[in-house]
Amino acid sequence: MQHPVEVFTGKVREYAGSRASAIAKLQVDGELTLTERGLAGDEQAEKVIHGGPDRALCHYPREHYSQWAREFPEQAALFVAPAFGENLSTDGLTEKNVYIGDIFRWGEALIQVTQPRSPCFKVNFHFGISDLSLLMQNSGRTGWLYRVIAAGKVASDAPLELVSRVSDVSVYDAAAIAWHTPFDVEQYHRLLSAAGLSVSWTRTMQKRRLSGKIEDNSRRLWGK
Repeated sequence: MQHPVEVFTGKVREYAGSRASAIAKLQVDGELTLTERGLAGDEQAEKVIHGGPDRALCHYPREHYSQWAREFPEQAALFVAPAFGENLSTDGLTEKNVYIGDIFRWGEALIQVTQPRSPCFKVNFHFGISDLSLLMQNSGRTGWLYRVIAAGKVASDAPLELVSRVSDVSVYDAAAIAWHTPFDVEQYHRLLSAAGLSVSWTRTMQKRRLSGKIEDNSRRLWGK
């Protein structure tokens, strides 16, 4: 099945009262170059937690926006793509029907799902909602990230097409295991067994298994 896609890129900007960010993206049309680092012309502000080979592209389901708008009617006008800083926006693909390791063809390129997006405090500032990052995480409406396994020319009029499924762990399940489940070695093993899982998530799950502890996410969620 093919999924039409809208495409967005952005430049790093300074924000008074917060850190620099490239969350404000603009729609682009026509042909683009996709490399192992992402779309030509797209930037990330803090490369330790954004960007890199396993986080080359961010995808957010367009259908989530109407739910956010219902939950926050005063900010409803803000909830339109690409307000969450995504590169790709579609209808019909969600965290519940996209799986870790899924490989999609997009134009000449092949991209692979690596992890749920880990919401950070910058979305709180961007929307003026103090706990939006936590609400994204708790609801599972996080979107997901890709690595580029075959670079090439892509385009806004080239649909996404699933060509390979290599795990039984949905993006939603991965988020639930990481954030909604008490310490559970068996579930961490299940997630670690999902082919294509990002290096950072693999490292986090292995650390949990070895330490017996779940790491503190307050800095990511609140910027503290």
